[in-house]
Order: sequence, then structure tokens, then C-alpha cells
Amino acid sequence: MRYASFTVQTGVYFRKLRRIASKERYWKFIIFAFVISFTVGAVVGGDMFTNYESTKSGFFSFTSAAIWIGIFNSIQSICREHEIIRSEYRSGMRLGAYVTAHALWQLLICVVQSGIISAAGMIFAHGSAEGLIFPAPVEYFITVLLLCVGADMMGLMISAAASDATAAMTVMPFVLILQLIMSGVLFDLSGWSEAVSCLTFSKWGMCAFGSIADLNDPALPLRLNEAFPNVIRLEPEKCYEHSPANLLTAWGICAGIGLFCILACRVILWARNRPQGSERGRAGACPCTQLRRKQRSAGKKIVLRRGRTKL
Repeated sequence: MRYASFTVQTGVYFRKLRRIASKERYWKFIIFAFVISFTVGAVVGGDMFTNYESTKSGFFSFTSAAIWIGIFNSIQSICREHEIIRSEYRSGMRLGAYVTAHALWQLLICVVQSGIISAAGMIFAHGSAEGLIFPAPVEYFITVLLLCVGADMMGLMISAAASDATAAMTVMPFVLILQLIMSGVLFDLSGWSEAVSCLTFSKWGMCAFGSIADLNDPALPLRLNEAFPNVIRLEPEKCYEHSPANLLTAWGICAGIGLFCILACRVILWARNRPQGSERGRAGACPCTQLRRKQRSAGKKIVLRRGRTKL
């Protein structure tokens, strides 16, 4: 039995997600991003680019907001459809097409949300417009987009692994806390914790932001300089190196982690829905073949096209 191609199935499931979005009022995710980003911007934006600590804290807040918004978009997207996925997979659904449709739909949402977050940053924080590769506002937007999309793909992966929406929402706070701790802003990381931090979006998002804004610039004073003007920073932080190579590395790793998450989502769904035991031989059979097997097992006669019968 021939099934629809990968491209056709991707289009079908993408349109299905669009219909679901219109019924379930997906615009609430846009409103959520607007409220969060403009709240963060109003609180931390005014002090950014005035001293090192405030600038670093501001970037950390925007990084956390992007990750929170991204993972919240998709954390319940797949877990509530496990029964539907299992049924359609055994009828010929391509899991890759299903996951790709979800990823494309989430990407579309993240583009809009990233634009809102970036706009909030530019409205409330006034930094230099000069960037390393592109103008600074464009680089900030790309960084926010990679964080938001990457966290979104991580949410899809968690949703695929979770048995239901309750389990997914239970796991989400722990994932967010891990991202915050491993950013390297709240605590100094070394040894195994530093190695684990290399697998988080927060660390590389901070590296990208710090690289664009040049947090190591001696002209950016410490807050301590207000009382002690002669205090200087002895060692610049390597991850905030102001260079195109450092920025591209941070972007590339964020994209790589996001790609890994979406591939892991596909593998997890396959593992959950693969045929087992006696189902393995029937999984790929067409409906007519499956009906004949059921009738044989029940001892019924099967009427063939030419009028012959077979037990």
C-alpha cells in the first residue's frame, strides 16, 4: 500500500495545526510574549549599557524570557495527542512529517515572538547600533530567535517523552531552573557543572549577547566604580569575547542543540509507537490484508473476487 509522501504529509499536518491554532486561540502565546518581554524591558532596560553588572543582568533577563516563552509554546503540543499519533502511525503516518510540521509551525510563532522581544529590548535599552557581522539590532534578533526556537524544540522533545500534559508541565520548571543555573550568571561554574552548561541554551545565549555588546569593554564601568573609580577588571571573561568567530560559535551551538532536540523528538515518538510482538507483522499491512488475517483467525470463510472460497 502506497502512502502519501513526506512533503504531502508535512503540508497536511501543518494545515491541521493551523486549524487547531485558530480554534484554540493561539494568539494568546503572542500576548504572553508581549506582556513578558515589555515587563522585562521596563524593569531592566533603563540601566542596561550604563555599567557591567546591569548590562549583564539585563541580558540574563531577556535570555530567560526567550527560553521561558519558547518552551511554554510547545510543552503540551505532542503529549496530548499520543493516542492519535499511535493510531495514525499504524495507518501510514510518517513521524518525520508530523514532527517537521510541528517544528515549522512553532518556528512561525517564534519569529513573531522574537520580534516582540527584540522590539522591547530596543525600546527600553539604548545600546550601540554597531554589530560584529550585521547591525546590532539584527544580531540581537537572531540571538533571541535562536533561543526561542531552540527552547521551543526542547519543549517538543519533552512533550514527546511525557505521557500526558500534567507530566510535561511537572518537568518544565526543573528544565527552566537548570537553564538559569547553568547560564554562568548566577554562579561561577567549574568542572562538571561547566561541562553541563555547554549543553544549555542559556550559556550560549549569554555568550552571544555579551559578544555583541562587548561586555569586556574597559569603557563599560563596574558598579563599584561609582564609589571607587580606580577599580578595574583584571581578567576579561573569555565567553564574552567581542569577535565574529565567538558570536558565530554561540549561534551555531544554539542551532545545533535545537536540531538535536527535534531529532530526539522524532526518535522518542518512534520508540513510543513502534510495533511490538504480534503487532510487528501487521503494522505495515494494508487494511484488506489485516481484515483477512482477522477473519482467518476467527475461522471464517473469505470470499474472493472470482467467487471461490478459502478457509
